Amino acid sequence: MEFYWIALFVILPLIGFLYASVGHGGASSYLMVLALFGFAPEEIRPTALMMNILVSLLAFLAFSKVSEFPHRLFWSLIIFSVPAAYLGGTVLVNEDLYRRILGVLLLFPVFRMMGWFPGKGAYKIHLHWWLPPLLGLTIGFASGLIGIGGGIILSPIVLLAGWADIKQTAAVSALFIFFNSIAGLSGALMHNAAIQPQLFYLIPFAVMGGALGAWYGSKRFDFDVVKKLLVAVLVVASVKLIFL
Repeated sequence: MEFYWIALFVILPLIGFLYASVGHGGASSYLMVLALFGFAPEEIRPTALMMNILVSLLAFLAFSKVSEFPHRLFWSLIIFSVPAAYLGGTVLVNEDLYRRILGVLLLFPVFRMMGWFPGKGAYKIHLHWWLPPLLGLTIGFASGLIGIGGGIILSPIVLLAGWADIKQTAAVSALFIFFNSIAGLSGALMHNAAIQPQLFYLIPFAVMGGALGAWYGSKRFDFDVVKKLLVAVLVVASVKLIFL
């Protein structure tokens, strides 16, 4: 087995663990790793989305048990995001542009993990009826286009606006990611996906990491050292994807 495959079997479960611990699926970082290893966007999107679906479901099941789920907020987001994610999944982006967009999106989890986003309710934005649908449409389309679930964009907004607390936000983001990933995967498979069979072997390992992360995250597990290491990796990868 080539070295890069061994590296993938180690790195992807770690990503699943860290992202599930905050209610995310990890697709942005799965994509980052696979892109840096030379896989094409049309090959990696389906694999990352399948990992996302399973890991985000585990995260939702863990966080929904320890928080009151904000049903109204969730449904006002997801009704509009799912069709937009499907539409985004049908679009195949130029590879150079794809890498740059992905590089920018990687900065969202960096800011989140470093605590650079203000805390809950920092701006006290009123939950107008039109805001969640607008967010759902925008984030959903971007999610399907890139091959993510959208949680890395949604959760900072929800927290900043004060619409939910940390664990509620994790639960909403996880289920949001789950449905958007299914929609984006459906769009990709219907139109332009070219699945790399070898990548399927990575999925169970990422899911196992996600299962552990979801459990630990819902119990307020502290992993500051590992988190800082991941931040450093994401920053380097983001710079490489955007500028190199």
